[in-house]
Order: sequence, then C-alpha cells, then structure tokens
Amino acid sequence: MRKLLIAFLFTVISINNANAQDKNTFWLGADISGTTQLESSGEKLYNTKGEIRENTALMKELGLNAVRLRVWVNPRGGWSGAEDVLEMAKRAKYYDMAIMIDFHYSDWWADPGKQHIPAAWQYMSYDEMKNALAEHTEDVLSLLKKNGIDVKWVQVGNETTNGFLWPMGRASDNMEKYAGFTEAGYQSVKKVYPNAQVIIHLDGGCDQKRYDFIFDGLKKYGTHYDMIGLSVYPYWDVMAKLESDWKGTVRDCTANIKHLYEKYGKETMIVETGAEAKHPKEGYIIMKALINAAKNDCGGHCHGVFYWAPELEGQYPLGAFDNHRPTEIMKAFAK
Repeated sequence: MRKLLIAFLFTVISINNANAQDKNTFWLGADISGTTQLESSGEKLYNTKGEIRENTALMKELGLNAVRLRVWVNPRGGWSGAEDVLEMAKRAKYYDMAIMIDFHYSDWWADPGKQHIPAAWQYMSYDEMKNALAEHTEDVLSLLKKNGIDVKWVQVGNETTNGFLWPMGRASDNMEKYAGFTEAGYQSVKKVYPNAQVIIHLDGGCDQKRYDFIFDGLKKYGTHYDMIGLSVYPYWDVMAKLESDWKGTVRDCTANIKHLYEKYGKETMIVETGAEAKHPKEGYIIMKALINAAKNDCGGHCHGVFYWAPELEGQYPLGAFDNHRPTEIMKAFAK
C-alpha cells in the first residue's frame, strides 16, 4: 500500500511539474503543413551549411520547439488530410516538438476571404453540418491519439475573422450559427484531448475592432474556447493600410493582446506571422522585435510565435528560405 501511495504521489508531482514547465515555456514554432507535398515534387531542403535536412528536423535545428499542421476535410491528393497530418505529426513527435492542429473545415484553403463548405457537406442543414463538423474533428484527433500523438493545441477554424462554413456560418449574418459550429468543435476536441487548448484564430492581430466583434459574439452565445490565436503580418497590414510600417503592427498587436486578456481573460499565441523573404535582414529585425514584444511586453499572456510556411519559395512573398536554405529571418527563432 505504501509503495502504491508513493508511486501515485510521484505521478502527481511529475504531472504538476510538466504542467508548470508548459506554462512557463515560450513556444517558437512554424506551420510546415506543406512538407510532404514538397517532398513529393522532389524538392530538397538544406541547412545553412548546405547539408540536406528533412523539414521537421531542420526546424528543430533552427531552434523551434513546436509545429502547426493544417487539416482539410477531403483534399485533392490527400495533402493535409488526416493520414498526411498523422505522418507529419509522427515526425514532430520524434523530434519532441509540441503539436498544434489547425482545422480549416474546408476541402482547401480557408481564410478571411474564403470559407468554403466542404463538398460532402454542401447540402446539409445546420444541425447536420454541426454534427459533420463534430465527427470530422473527433475522427482526425482520434486517429492521432490512437497513434500515440500528443496534441497541445487545436484551432477550431482558420482565420475565422467573419466565421466559417459560409454562408451558413458567416458571423456578420449568422453569429449564433458560427458560435454553434465553434462550440461543436470545442466539445469534440475535449472528448479526445481533454487537456488540449482550443484556439479561436483571427487575422489582423493589430486591429482590435475585429477581435471585439468575434469575441463579443462568442461571449453572447456562451461559446467555450481556451486561447485566442492571432495572425500578425506587418507586410499585409501595410498593404491593407491598417499600419504605416512594421513598428505599428508590433505596437498595436501587443496592445491588442493585453486588451484581449483584460476584456476576455484569455491567453494568446501568435499562430501565424511572416516577413518579406527578399529582405531577410529587415525580416530578421521584424521577427526579433515581434518575438521580443510577445515574450516580454504582453504581461506574460502571449505564449508563442509561429512562422507560416518558412520553406515556401517563389509562390509566396513571406517565406524565409532562399535557394532551399533558411535565410537570416529564421535566426530570430534561435534560442
């Protein structure tokens, strides 16, 4: 009996220590969801010494401690489908990197400009679609759990600045239905991973008004969530005339993070960011300033920064690689 009691106390202490460590960890990550598709086309990545590296291994080598992986419902070619996500999650587990799962609830890209209903859900009623969302969420996460994957965070929707599953879940027209979809996702996450943090993710992290709109709406309908995720892109903010320069983005997203904690009592993470790849020296300065602000100027309420698709070249202006190698931008993530 005494041995059992000692073993139980040891387990409790170990869990408490792990939770305390997690609470004090500042997460530096990257969304590397396109890794396997990149490999299938024959692309190879290298470290700064010119040595070939698999993308997950390379992120670990660069100092990152977490990865973010998107999930599409029935994607063409299977990329970012459940089995593809499992393959990449296994790699992250091997390198002891924390995992964030990002449900798009679409067969392809979902963002503030498009939130397409998956083809298989196209003619469903609200209740049917809510059930389909819940089942999809539970099925994907159950597959990961069955394969020994620990998931630390789950996004219910990607950049849901005006809801998702349009037009039914468009927040400006149907806030109650968007809230209902979000609640269904939350409950499904907790069924599989009770300790995972459920994130609601919006773009334009410098713009307080769009956050108040969504989170006031979710509060009105009693929707549950654990954290707020922000996209913080100085480049796009200047293009959209939200800011005049990158310093304004860093300043205003920092103020917004503090505001969100004060108003809603929620912790935050910057789940997407990026800098212009063709200006790596400036990109390093921007990322360093953003990481420093997130870590030190938000009252301890921002818990990480994730770069979006650093390995992308050519097709996207905000990657962080040149000639298949990381640029100076990624040095900002070194510990």
